[in-house]
Amino acid sequence: MALGDPFMANNGNAVAQLATKARLPLTGDWKLAAKQGVLICYWIESTHLFRRSAGYVDKILKGAAPGTLPVEQPIKFQLVVNLKAAKAIGLTIPESVLLQADEVIR
Repeated sequence: MALGDPFMANNGNAVAQLATKARLPLTGDWKLAAKQGVLICYWIESTHLFRRSAGYVDKILKGAAPGTLPVEQPIKFQLVVNLKAAKAIGLTIPESVLLQADEVIR
């Protein structure tokens, strides 16, 4: 699992190439990772989180006590499957996974 941090943002291509050379399936938690060669990416849709947080700010500014507001879990996720990476390591992705993907890189 490659986490979306500054190191991976700068070196994701090299890490993905090393994983492919070693025939290791690599996953990531940011969209660019799939374009860098990672097999599968799954992450929280950040724009949805920002919209939800704006609603919390609005309620607090209108007088709601922050401690009384419910804690919410993310509900919008993105799944990207890179079939090029799968082919390079000899892996077949089930059709059921491809059907659930928001994007498939062929």
